[in-house]
Amino acid sequence: MHTVGWALPASALLAFLSTVWAPCAPILVAIDEQAPAGTVDIQGVAAGAFRPDWWEAETLNWVFDARSPVLAPREGPLRNIYAPTIVRDGDRWRIYYGAWDGVDTGNDRIYTTWTEDFLSFHDRQMVIDHGVYIHVCNCCAVRTPEGFRMVCTAYPHREGGLNRPVAYSSPDGLTWNGALPHVAGYGDLVEMTGYANWENADINGMNALLYEDGKWRLYFGDFRNFGQVHRASSADLTSFSYDGPVLDAAVAVNDVKRFEVGGEAWYLMAAHMNGDTLWYALSRDGTSFARRYELTRCRSEADRYMVAVGWVTDGERLYGLLYGAGATPHLNENRIFAKWLQKRVEVTLEDGSVPETLGAVGPDTVRLALPQGGAKGTLRVYAEDGETVLGEVADVTWRPGQRWRVAP
Repeated sequence: MHTVGWALPASALLAFLSTVWAPCAPILVAIDEQAPAGTVDIQGVAAGAFRPDWWEAETLNWVFDARSPVLAPREGPLRNIYAPTIVRDGDRWRIYYGAWDGVDTGNDRIYTTWTEDFLSFHDRQMVIDHGVYIHVCNCCAVRTPEGFRMVCTAYPHREGGLNRPVAYSSPDGLTWNGALPHVAGYGDLVEMTGYANWENADINGMNALLYEDGKWRLYFGDFRNFGQVHRASSADLTSFSYDGPVLDAAVAVNDVKRFEVGGEAWYLMAAHMNGDTLWYALSRDGTSFARRYELTRCRSEADRYMVAVGWVTDGERLYGLLYGAGATPHLNENRIFAKWLQKRVEVTLEDGSVPETLGAVGPDTVRLALPQGGAKGTLRVYAEDGETVLGEVADVTWRPGQRWRVAP
């Protein structure tokens, strides 16, 4: 194992202490694993605690995952995978998604897989069959001490009907409403009072679930009354009472997370509109989101039509997002892609050149291109805002195929 000492500028000390890194002299550690030829991997760059000031300033360092997509459909006649929702479950994440995951019919069902690091995925299986509906999709799952809960949209909610929310519960994240898979039925539908357009509502792909203070919050949109995101609340996940509009924007809300920052609550919303852009919005109370911000544009024609988005979180940390997207406006050939919020690393070689960032490899690693034969240069590390200098390491000999870790 080879280590290189850091020189931490005094001006960066305060910013350094405000991150999750320990207040001691950090080091750069060479690790035994090999990166692909012509590249160098730098680990230890995952995002720290949620910082709303950086989100408000729009200075976040987002890096697309180098794998495109991160999760593809299984082999089979119909392959269309999207609508991810991600739940922290002990030392791993459980991912749920709506899909035609290599099946014979174009009916949306809910599937799951799990991962420890977003580098490999295990035990893919269907957990909710469409049953009496044509489609059950657009899942949003939450884990509480009592178990897992999930809201989806089902179509149609009656003969000739439209899309409506359905709700499910699970003790272990696999068995939903007492079965594996659960076969969806009309008894899964939720009800709502106080929303004037409920009888005519078309709630398709706009059903974000949040649990707080013993209450379930449903953030939703209605294509029959489009232009706002709304919120309703429930004590039992079955009967909701309408709270009112929370955001004036013609977007499809997919996920809302709550963070505690300095003893105060912050709410973060993610949304799409089947185009080339994702958005986010911030709130201090969950009932009023003042504006939407651009979260990301698509990376290429392969993810040109972005149809769903889910945050990847662990407590007060937000690591990034998974999103469903495809190359066609028909929205029937989607895959799941990823983009990660990371500390920014910059390598400057002796000749003044800066190696290209090829992408992230999961939330904790960034991959750079490197000239054949290697070169000597300096590594500088910035916080997730992309601007706050955390430290630098000079006179590092970089060789293609190396993996390094930045660590306290």
